[in-house]
Amino acid sequence: MKYTFRGNFSFFIVMKNPLHMLLSVLLLLLVGTADGWAQRVTIKGTVRDEHGAPVEIANILVEKQLIGATTNLEGKYEIKCESADSVVLVYSMIGYQTRRRVLRNPSGVITLDVMLPSSNFTLQGVTIKENRRQTGTMQKIDMKQARLIPDASGGSVESFIATQAGVSNTNELSTQYNVRGGNFDENSVYVNGIEVYRPLLIRAGQQEGLSFINPDMVQDIGFSSGGFEARYGDKMSSVLDITYRRPTETEGTLSASLLGANAYVGYGNKTFSMANSIRYKTSEYLLGTLDTHGEYNPAFFDYQTYLYWHPTSNWSAGFIGNVSQNSYHFVPHDRSTSFGTLENIRNFNVYFAGKEQDRFQTFFGAGNITYEASSASSVSLNVSAYRTNEKETYDIISQYWLDNVTEDVNMGVGTYMEHARNYLNASVMSLGLSGSHKLDAHHIQWGIEGKDERVSEHLREWEYRDSSGYSIPHTGTSLELIYNMQSDNSVHNRRVSSYAQDTWRFTNDAGLFVVNAGLRASYWTWNHEPIVSPRASVGFIPSFNENFTFRVASGVYYQSPFYKEYRDTTVVNGTGIATLNRDIRSQRSIHFVLASDYQFRLYDRPFKFSVEAYHKALSNLIPYNIDNIRISYYGENCATGYATGLDMKLFGEFVPGTDSWLTCSVMKTEEKIGGVWYPRPTDQRVNISLYFTDYFPGTDRWKMSLKGTYANGLPFGPPHTGREKQIFRAPAYRRVDIGMSYRLFGSDDEGPLSQIPFIADSYAMRQSKVKNIWLGIDAFNLLDISNVNSYYWITDIENHQYAVPNYLTGRRINFRLLVDF
Repeated sequence: MKYTFRGNFSFFIVMKNPLHMLLSVLLLLLVGTADGWAQRVTIKGTVRDEHGAPVEIANILVEKQLIGATTNLEGKYEIKCESADSVVLVYSMIGYQTRRRVLRNPSGVITLDVMLPSSNFTLQGVTIKENRRQTGTMQKIDMKQARLIPDASGGSVESFIATQAGVSNTNELSTQYNVRGGNFDENSVYVNGIEVYRPLLIRAGQQEGLSFINPDMVQDIGFSSGGFEARYGDKMSSVLDITYRRPTETEGTLSASLLGANAYVGYGNKTFSMANSIRYKTSEYLLGTLDTHGEYNPAFFDYQTYLYWHPTSNWSAGFIGNVSQNSYHFVPHDRSTSFGTLENIRNFNVYFAGKEQDRFQTFFGAGNITYEASSASSVSLNVSAYRTNEKETYDIISQYWLDNVTEDVNMGVGTYMEHARNYLNASVMSLGLSGSHKLDAHHIQWGIEGKDERVSEHLREWEYRDSSGYSIPHTGTSLELIYNMQSDNSVHNRRVSSYAQDTWRFTNDAGLFVVNAGLRASYWTWNHEPIVSPRASVGFIPSFNENFTFRVASGVYYQSPFYKEYRDTTVVNGTGIATLNRDIRSQRSIHFVLASDYQFRLYDRPFKFSVEAYHKALSNLIPYNIDNIRISYYGENCATGYATGLDMKLFGEFVPGTDSWLTCSVMKTEEKIGGVWYPRPTDQRVNISLYFTDYFPGTDRWKMSLKGTYANGLPFGPPHTGREKQIFRAPAYRRVDIGMSYRLFGSDDEGPLSQIPFIADSYAMRQSKVKNIWLGIDAFNLLDISNVNSYYWITDIENHQYAVPNYLTGRRINFRLLVDF
C-alpha cells in the first residue's frame, strides 16, 4: 500500500500480519499529525491610507489558505496562518487600491504595516475614484483642501465643519457652531482623546481669538452630528474628534496673511516625534468694516506642542501642551447705522467715550502612557489639566440720536452708560484609564475618568439708560439702573464617568453589518446625580447593491451642567444676584437617527448623496437667551422640547479631480415653558451651504475655492428678558467667500521661480527642502451683504424700544502666503 503526503514524499507499508498493520496505522497517524502541526505564523500590523489615516474594515486574505481578517476602527489587524516557502497576503478595501505582500518562510510573530492608496487611476483619460464608506455615526473629514479655503476666522477647523450638513455658523468672527438645534455649549471637542474647553466670559465674536485646534497639526478629523458612541462624553448635540499628526520626518509650514501668521515645525523617526506650532491672529483688518468706528487692537497668540515617544513595541507615551493669550482692546469713537425699509429709513448715530479691555489666558497639558500587550489589546493611562484666567472690563458712555430720515423727524435722543468688572478663574483636572481589545469580529472599548473642577467668579456689571433727560426705567422718585448684576461665587466639585462599548462586524447573505452598542454612566458631586446613557447604532451595506449604505442610531444623551448652566439670578432691591442652584439636573436628549448614503457615477465622476432624518426628544431643559455669542441661562430646569429635521448632502467631483459638496438642512426646534411653546434660540428652519473647488483647465497651479451660506434668521428679543419676549426673527444670514490660489513653486515641477537666475543657481538644493509655495487672494463677503449679528436696543421715555441692527463685517480683500517644506 502506498501513502502520499503533502511533503512530496511517499512510502510503502507491507502488511504481513496484524502487528504490522497496527504499526503502520500508528506511523500514519504520527506522520499525519506532524503534518497537521506544520509551523504557524502570526502576522499583525496597521493598514493606513496615503495620508497616514487608519483604514477600517479593510480585508486581508491569505492566498491558498482561505484565511482572512478585517481591520478594526484603528486600522489594526492580526491574522494567524500556516507558514510556507511563500505566504501571499492580499489587502483590499472599496475605494482603495489593492496591495499584495509576499513573505518568504515566515515564522513567529511578524509586524507588517501596509499603505493602501486611494483608488485614483487613469484609464483611457478617465479618472476613477471611490468615496470612503461610513458605516458608523462618525464621519471622516479630509482637511487637506481646507488649507486654501477663504476663511475670515483664519483657516480654522471649525469653519470647515460649519459647511457640513446639520451644522451652521452665522457669525464669521466666531468659530462656534450650532448642530441640529443645539447651542455652542452642547458640542464636545476632543483632541487625542482628551476633552478641551472654551472660555466662559466671551460675549462677542471679536473677543474670541484663536480656537484650541491647530489646523497645521491635525492628522484626522471625525465628526458626528448625532447618535454618537458611548465613549464620547456628556454633551447633547455633537462630537468633534481630532487626532494630531505624528511626523515621520522633518517638515514644516509657514503661512501669513492680513489676519495673522502661523509657523509649524515637525520632526520624527521610528521611535520619537514632535510637532510645534506658533500662531498669531489679529482681526483688526476685518473689524474696520463694522459700523462702530474706533481703535481696535485685538491680539491673539497661541503655542502648542505634541510629543510622542514609542521606545518599544509595547510601550508609548504622548504629551500635548498649549499656552494661549487672547487680548482685546477697543476704544470706540462713533457709529452710524441705517436700517428699516425703503419707505421708512431710519438712521442711528452714536458718539462714544471710554474703552474696553479684555484678556483671556488658557493653559492646557495632557499626557498619556499606553501599553500594547498585542496589536489587539492596549490600555492607556491619561491625565490632563486645564486652566483659564479671564478678565472683561469696560466703561463706555454713548450718546445717540435716532432719526426718521424719510419724514425728517427726530425720534429720540439719549445716553447709555455700560460698566463691567468681570473676573473668572477656572480649572479642570482629570485622570482616566481606558482600554481597547479586539476579539475576532468584536472591538471592545472601555474607560473610567475622574474630574476635579474649580470655578471662581467675581462679576460686577450694570447698564444705565437715559432718554430725553429721564432715566430708564423712570420712577419719578429715584435713579434706577435698567440692568444690574453681581456675582461672587466659588465652586469645587468632582465628576466620575465610565463607559463600555462593543463594535461587532459580521457578514451574511444580506450584506455587511456593523453594530455598535454601549453604556455610559456618570456621577456629579454637586447635586449627587447619577446618570446612565445607553447608546446603539447599526450600519448596513446590502449585498444586493453595495452602492447603498444604511445607518440607524439611537441613544440617551445627558448634558451635565458646567457652571454657567446652574448659575441662577435672584433680584434683591433692583440688583440681580447670581446664586448657584444645587437642585439643577442634567439636561436630557434622546436621539433617533435614520440615515442612508448612495454612491453613484455621473459624467464618469464619483458622487455620493447622503440623507439623515432625526428627532431629538428634549427634557429637563435649562432655557437660555443668546446675544451675539454670549449664552445666558435661566439656571433651572423648567422646560421640555424637541428638535426634528432632515439633513441632505451631495458630495463629489463637481469638477474633475476636485471635491465639492452642497448641503441642505431643514429643522424645527421648540421648547415648552409654563405650558406655552416657544421657538428655541437656535430654531433655524433652513440652512444651505456650498463648498466648491475648481482649477484652470490644463494646469493644477491655479485653484479656486468658494464657500457660500444661506441660513434663516434666528429668534431674538429685548435683552435681559425672558423667552416669552423673544418673538422676533432676524434676517437671513447670506454670505459668499471666494479665494484664488496660485502655486508659485512645487517640488515636483519647475515653476516660475526656477526661471529667476539667482534662484535657479540653488534650485536643486531648494527643491529637496521646499515642497510648495502658494500665493492667494481672498474676497471675504464677496457680495458685501450686511448680515445682522445682534441688536442694540434703545428705549424712549414711554418705554418704547427700538432694535438697531449690529451688522457683521463687510467686503474685504485678503492676501495669503503659504510655504511647505
